[in-house]
Amino acid sequence: MLENNEERVEQPIIKNESNNNEETEKAINEVEDEVANEAEKADEKHEIPMLDYPSMELEKLVDELKKLLKSYPVQQLKSNVDAIKTAFNSKFGKLLADKKEAFLADGGNSIDFQFSSPLKTEYNKLLGEYKTKRDAYYSQLESQLKDNLERRNVLIEELKALIENADPKTMYNDFQEIQNRWKTIGAVPKTKYNDTWKTYHHHVERFYDLLHLNKDFRELDFKHNLEEKLKLIERAEALNEIEDVNVAFKELQELHRLWKEEVGPVAKEHREEVWGKFSEATKNIHDKRHQYFKELKSKHQEMIDAKLAVAAEIRAYDTSKNQTHNDWQKSIAEIEKLRKKYFDIGKLPYSKSEAVWQEFKAATKKFNTAKNAFYKQEKSSQNENLKRKMELIELAESLKDSEDWNETTNTMKRIQADWKKIGHVPRKFSDDIWKRFKNACNHYFDRLHAQKNEQNKEQLAVVEAKKEFIEEVKSAEITTEEDVEKTLGEWRDLGALPRNARYLDEKFNKAIDAHLDKLDMSRNDIEMMKFKSLVDTYLSQEDYRKLDSEQFFIRKKIDETVREMQQLENNLSFISNATEGNPLVQNVRNGIQEFKDQLDLWQEKLDYLKRLNY
Repeated sequence: MLENNEERVEQPIIKNESNNNEETEKAINEVEDEVANEAEKADEKHEIPMLDYPSMELEKLVDELKKLLKSYPVQQLKSNVDAIKTAFNSKFGKLLADKKEAFLADGGNSIDFQFSSPLKTEYNKLLGEYKTKRDAYYSQLESQLKDNLERRNVLIEELKALIENADPKTMYNDFQEIQNRWKTIGAVPKTKYNDTWKTYHHHVERFYDLLHLNKDFRELDFKHNLEEKLKLIERAEALNEIEDVNVAFKELQELHRLWKEEVGPVAKEHREEVWGKFSEATKNIHDKRHQYFKELKSKHQEMIDAKLAVAAEIRAYDTSKNQTHNDWQKSIAEIEKLRKKYFDIGKLPYSKSEAVWQEFKAATKKFNTAKNAFYKQEKSSQNENLKRKMELIELAESLKDSEDWNETTNTMKRIQADWKKIGHVPRKFSDDIWKRFKNACNHYFDRLHAQKNEQNKEQLAVVEAKKEFIEEVKSAEITTEEDVEKTLGEWRDLGALPRNARYLDEKFNKAIDAHLDKLDMSRNDIEMMKFKSLVDTYLSQEDYRKLDSEQFFIRKKIDETVREMQQLENNLSFISNATEGNPLVQNVRNGIQEFKDQLDLWQEKLDYLKRLNY
């Protein structure tokens, strides 16, 4: 029973531990309202990474929504789901507009336009699942908050009964048991949070103040609580040094929660003092935060002005000189830079951003309208480009297994060059036709490289064999014309040399010449033997182009020789003393004879080539 005759309190007198300063009370109330709000949303903390949803394609956005629903509690999804909804609706809206524009361009009627997308169906289904889970969660949360409120009210009644009917032997333990149960009860509706706590705290103070408790227990509790509250005051005062006012305010809310939920009352003589210090520290952070938002409001106006300036720049952007796809791509890149500039200015509160956003949208719409008109005209030329590229694909695919390496290689290179000259095709075909074209070209050139690698191995073997043969020729016994012809044939049969090893032909000729000098053969016979060997080499290689070149060279030499010989004969007619004993005349006649001998040799070579009928 109560030792004094204090009136029983059915409706508690709510007292703020306050210095009655109106501004301080306002600051305290604002902080505690936030504490109540945070208490109700304690398990809704957003801990999910915010991805770059605006840059994702529709399929990826649907995949991300599916992952969120599968991997995280529904109460944590709001920010991410809202961002996905914004990105999806924007991209799907553009897709829908493009489809409708194409439908109308093909002669369709606006009233008949319909467009269905399995992707949109899946997206709507996932969104419906999210809303169902969210509604179920908040319905259950509301029920849980009410249940927690009821449980706290029951504890308040138990505490009141304990005060009025306390047994000095057990009352402290009973009180501790009520306090422990109070701490385990979860959040209550935010509208009831402060009143519930104040009522409970009022009766906790009555317990300490109005009952004859064991003095040791009471003083020990008071001392402990005072120490804890002084620590909270020290932490609250230190928050003034934190630059980020939002971080400081969050920490202040936590200190208020601890003050209310974790730390009990102190002795009467300290209550006003400690609460005054805590309130003063609270007001300092509160005022600092209000100043921050005041400055932020001023900054918001600067951001609004900057964003409107970007919108005006986009609206004034001149596209009248854009005639080609490249012109428009350059303009699109420049507009994209302006768009980035707009978003980099920063985010505004929704209440301030909507009007600015509408200005920005209208400006970009003006640009997009001009761009879409150009690409609508481009559509017909892109279809023509598609037709031309398909013809190149069919040609490349028909040649990809050819073994006419020289001719086909030149053709394939020309096809690739022609492909580069052809402009854009409709986007929906570009990937597929490029893959077909690339596969056909790669198939052929892979075969060509494999063939060349094999050819290189064969050529390397020829080079090594001819090097060894040259050494054998140097030391061989070659004493007759038949031996020479046999050696030349063996050299030819070893195969053709690659271009980078043609120097071996010269080495071989020198080795043969060393033997020819010892044979009883005329110079012309030796020359014809070498010539026939060279021609036979070209014939074995089926290198008719070189045979033609050789014939062209011989005809040229014949013409040059005839001209030189005619010039000498003409010079002879101008010598006044053209007697046979004249040395000058003799030199001219010798020169004429040399040209005749050369002419006979060149003519013999030409006749030999003509007889081949290659």
